[in-house]
Amino acid sequence: MHISTNEARGILSRSDKPFAKLFTHGTLEVEIYQPHIEDHQQPHSKDEVYIIISGEGDFFLEGKITAFKPGDFLFVPAGAEHRFINFSDNFSTWVFFYGPEGGEK
Repeated sequence: MHISTNEARGILSRSDKPFAKLFTHGTLEVEIYQPHIEDHQQPHSKDEVYIIISGEGDFFLEGKITAFKPGDFLFVPAGAEHRFINFSDNFSTWVFFYGPEGGEK
C-alpha cells in the first residue's frame, strides 16, 4: 500500500470534514488531518500517533504544551485531552489510531 502526501491531500480536499480516512487494517486506521483556524478535537477511545506533514504550531496534551514542526512525532494515549493550537495555515498531519478501545496498557 502506498499513499503519497499529495494523494492524501487530494482525498481530504473532497471531504467536508477536516480529516479523511485513508487506510484501515486490523485495528490500525490512518487519516490525514488539517483543521482550519481552531482544532475542536475531543479525546479518542484508541491510542493515537501524529506525524506532522507541514506547518508549525503548538500541541496541547493534558495541560502540557509542546512546539511542533514537520517530521515531528506526537503520541496521545486513549482518552487524553489534546489539540493543536497556534498552528500555521499550512498545517497538516498524518494520524494513526491503533490498538484496542481504551488504549494499550
